[in-house]
Amino acid sequence: MDSHQNKNSNESPNGKLESPNGKLESPNGKIESPNGEVESPQKELLQPGEDLAEQGQSVGIVKTEHLVLFAGAEKLQLECGKSLGPITVAYETYGCLNENRDNAILLLHALSGDAHLAGRHHVEDRKPGWWDNMIGPGKPFDTDKYFIIGTNCLGGCMGTTGPSSVNPETQKPFGLSFPMITIGDMVEVQRHLIDYLGIDKLLAVGGGSMGGMQALDWTIRYPERVAATVPIATTPRLSAQGIAFNAVGRNAISRDENYLNGNYYTSGKFPTAGLAVARMVGHITYLSEEAMHAKFGRRLQHEQNYKYDFASEFSVETYLDHQGSVFVDRFDANTYLYFSKAMDYFDLARNYSSLTEALSRAQSRFLVISYKSDWLFPARQSRQIVNALLEAGKDVTYCNIDCPFGHDSFLLETKVQGRLIRGFLAQTHQKLIQKSTNQTTLTGPAEPSVTTSTESGITTPVESGVTTPVKSQAQANNHAKKPVRVRGSIFSGTRVDHSEIEHLIKSNSTVLDLGCGDGRLLAQLQREKNIHGIGYTLNENDIQACTERGVNVVEYDMHSNLDMFDDKSFDYVVLSQTLQVIRQPKIVLRELLRIGKKVIVSFPNFAFWRGRLQIMFKGRAPVWKGLPYAWFDKPSESINYMSLSDFEDFVHNELSARLVRRIPLSTRLRCEVRVLPNLIADEVIFVIADKNHS
Repeated sequence: MDSHQNKNSNESPNGKLESPNGKLESPNGKIESPNGEVESPQKELLQPGEDLAEQGQSVGIVKTEHLVLFAGAEKLQLECGKSLGPITVAYETYGCLNENRDNAILLLHALSGDAHLAGRHHVEDRKPGWWDNMIGPGKPFDTDKYFIIGTNCLGGCMGTTGPSSVNPETQKPFGLSFPMITIGDMVEVQRHLIDYLGIDKLLAVGGGSMGGMQALDWTIRYPERVAATVPIATTPRLSAQGIAFNAVGRNAISRDENYLNGNYYTSGKFPTAGLAVARMVGHITYLSEEAMHAKFGRRLQHEQNYKYDFASEFSVETYLDHQGSVFVDRFDANTYLYFSKAMDYFDLARNYSSLTEALSRAQSRFLVISYKSDWLFPARQSRQIVNALLEAGKDVTYCNIDCPFGHDSFLLETKVQGRLIRGFLAQTHQKLIQKSTNQTTLTGPAEPSVTTSTESGITTPVESGVTTPVKSQAQANNHAKKPVRVRGSIFSGTRVDHSEIEHLIKSNSTVLDLGCGDGRLLAQLQREKNIHGIGYTLNENDIQACTERGVNVVEYDMHSNLDMFDDKSFDYVVLSQTLQVIRQPKIVLRELLRIGKKVIVSFPNFAFWRGRLQIMFKGRAPVWKGLPYAWFDKPSESINYMSLSDFEDFVHNELSARLVRRIPLSTRLRCEVRVLPNLIADEVIFVIADKNHS
């Protein structure tokens, strides 16, 4: 058993003393909310699960299990060329594996995390697992529906074999004789654990930071075994800056006088000073400048005036001192070295010609999440993943969440992230069930499960005819919500043009919907025409709604994120009530004609007779159903007002494009207008195409 596995693991994986509701404890014992307001210590002591009203949301008391792998002649072949075995793996599970074994989700931890994702190990535990705010009954990773698996990575110090473990050949801790490991090696161990649990295909694999790296590796290493991938606040490879920060941390540890070249386990002294400095540097990178300013500013911790010495005086200094001191009580310095080096080595495209080629192996759906305040793993790195997935034609949803907590946001933010994950998992599971139902006649009865033989907390695989307990799932609510117009958005409310656009699009087509709103059009096309579609929007609420509808959507700006698509990548590009927001219509529409075989454009006709009458007789800016805003409160994104005739001239004279079809509409009568369309139609749909493409 690893020497560090009994250390307190109730902190979050980034070392913060924090509750899942985002409250942070300062070194002086006062409780501060993320906005810097001081709350009473008594309020913080009431953790989730201790409040009677919240007990139903907790997974309750949990136990860490241990599995021994590679105990025989077969050893794990590492990417460095060496082999390793036996390997003990610490893991925890929550919820129940269903009868079809298609509801298992593997969640992977960041650098300083462990297998303890949720719940408590005993009733006196002050802190729950590090992602307790996301895992449990009714939570985004809903244990009433899904079987959640957490594991401590290879090289860890929380129960899984690592440098602090005893080397069976020497009967001493490995220290630096432990072989170098990679993210891929971690995944190989996890795959053997999943095999042991009797799971052929994971519903999802996901995680943040280093956990996201593992999730990405899983999806291309074992593409047939992953239905969905959720990489959060991560990267396909570390930047030079990321490697540099890791190098500083390793140097701080290795230069500690107590480090003893990694052989400090029997000396009675540990490199606590070096590890604390490494943690302090790392912790700075996990926060944003905005969050640090809001929490600390330039406030002095204990005095009113400067002491004019080198002691820690500012609140931010004492906070970092505190983070460093609590971290050394639960984490191993050598594990910090091995994990940070594994992150440095990680490069998803290293064995491929490009990131696109690497991700083209994937067979899963993707939900990629980044945070606007994260400067350690900035959003551009997540967009590299998304761009490659789009180029490879994969199903991907992407959201760059506005949250002030920096890289730590994935541990603290639950509202947007939670709704995205909840909807994404539900839709993925539904698709998996539908696919399985279609193949029912080809499949036999479920295989018997594997049970566990436990002795001193260590388990080995044992064949068993006992089936896994099945927990019934709540029926999904598939009733569509009634459309609600959100004031200030032109993309909400009833959309008369959707049914007409559906008639224009052929079955089994590829569709790009720019300004897709809440995804109703794409969902309708998927349901009625079996299209493969992707939407663009900049609205977080719309992205969440699209995810719940099973629509692929990315938080991209159409003005700058179309160049990754090849010519004629889509059968149709749709601008449904989106033309109004385009800043440079000529440039954007020419790009759409390049990437789409046909471009469908709909917009309100500014020459509609009601508007003309309002200008002529009232001398007022026109307002009607299609343009329901006064001049002073129109949505900020609405900048273009054009008529049917204006756009027709624009197509011929400015775009030199081919006009395929024009459909003037009366939204009140819900019919096509054939007489005086520029006067009577309040909305119009155009289909245009490149003259050089038939």
